[in-house]
Amino acid sequence: MSLQQEHTDFIKQTARELGFDSCGIAQAGPLDEDARRLEQWLAKGYHGSMQYMENYFELRIDPTKLVPGAKSVITLCSNYFNSQTTAPGSPKVAKYAYGQDYHQVIKSKLHEMLYRLKEKAGSIQGRGFVDSAPVLERSWAQRSGLGWVGKNGNLINRQNGSFYFIATLITDLPLVYDDPMAKDYCGTCTRCIDACPTDAILPEKVIDGSRCISYFTIELKEMLIPQDMKGKFDNWMFGCDTCQDVCPWNRFSRPHQEEAYAPIPELLQLSTGEWQAMTEEHFNRIFKQSPLKRAKFAGIQRNLKFLSSDGPPTTGE
Repeated sequence: MSLQQEHTDFIKQTARELGFDSCGIAQAGPLDEDARRLEQWLAKGYHGSMQYMENYFELRIDPTKLVPGAKSVITLCSNYFNSQTTAPGSPKVAKYAYGQDYHQVIKSKLHEMLYRLKEKAGSIQGRGFVDSAPVLERSWAQRSGLGWVGKNGNLINRQNGSFYFIATLITDLPLVYDDPMAKDYCGTCTRCIDACPTDAILPEKVIDGSRCISYFTIELKEMLIPQDMKGKFDNWMFGCDTCQDVCPWNRFSRPHQEEAYAPIPELLQLSTGEWQAMTEEHFNRIFKQSPLKRAKFAGIQRNLKFLSSDGPPTTGE
């Protein structure tokens, strides 16, 4: 067995031991086609007020800019699917936000993986990323054979669907590379496009982020949600799973086995009135380790007011 194969087998075994559901490896190099697509996407303003998407363009499309001498991009997927839902009639929350903040959960696993890899392979360089860094993780996942990018912009796997967090570990260690996913199994299906409440899913796998419910309920920092979105949120208070819920491939989704992703009990039980009556102190205590903290208390209250049928969206705190 070659040293590269030995290191590759070690990485995949370590990924399983750390609780990742899949692991694929691709050769590091510039993402030229993705660079063109990203440039066009930004030029059309589909990122809305997410100005950070314009930053570090060169880093996003070339992993050697993030890790000098990078040879390999390791992609790891962590299933977060949960069959439980919020109480009927209550504000809806995207499944990824049911439990603890996945950034912290996955980062600790990446640190452990890199530590073990250095013990095994010696003096190597590497950096781990979990979606908050300038890495096109879905492109690398496709290049490493873990799935294809669907019409809704999500990575889809034939065996397990799309309810996955994607993490990336870039290293200067040469490895044995997986074959890319060459086929798109979406076919002629347009269920995600047809179901999107705000028409944010465009042709050619382009997502108008500035129209996505997740953008309005999480990323938008202004206290005013555009009036033309009134009545279109389908009771989504934080994020949106509509395009994934209707995807036929997600009939294969299986409940996760990660304890940290277990739903915060209150999140599934709170009524609309209880959400509205919640104090900031109470919110911060319950959701101390939750992704909901990203929207902050003021953002959650803004979203609740927008969902309310009692009047127009709030223009201030």
